[in-house]
Amino acid sequence: MKNRGYVHVYTGNGKGKTTAALGLTLRAAGAGKKVFIAQFVKGQRYSEVKAIEKFLPIVEIKQYGLDCFIRNKPTQADIDAAHKGLCEIKEIILSGKYDVVVLDEANIAVYYGLFSVQEFIDIITQKPTETEIIITGRYAAPELIEVADLVTEMKEIKHYYTQGVEARIGIEH
Repeated sequence: MKNRGYVHVYTGNGKGKTTAALGLTLRAAGAGKKVFIAQFVKGQRYSEVKAIEKFLPIVEIKQYGLDCFIRNKPTQADIDAAHKGLCEIKEIILSGKYDVVVLDEANIAVYYGLFSVQEFIDIITQKPTETEIIITGRYAAPELIEVADLVTEMKEIKHYYTQGVEARIGIEH
């Protein structure tokens, strides 16, 4: 079924979930597909946001998070930002306007209780047949894994973070 869109989940404790989604975005854009990226729990202008805005006009990216990552317990502002994103994402997916919709760190949003896994699954399962959905983030809920067509677990084997190397601009963000 060449025109059917599938649901991908990229999860696990290893590096590369967002990077894989961005690689798929690049490939889709190169094929002339219209892509929307929603970044949950992210609000900083990371390098990928700048590059997409500068070089990929066929790709739209929007963030639904605050300037800092959630460390312990989410604030009401975190919850409000995620719910706003979820409402917009529902409209975006159901519109059929985009060939590919990337939901970056949506698994983390569910994990932190910013919205429920059932609310999220209800939106994903209503997608138009031809829309491809990419979901990233650690801690993918078992219920989401069940409805996905493809699940990839990134596993950390070795990482230079354990040696004290901090995230670098242009490499990790």
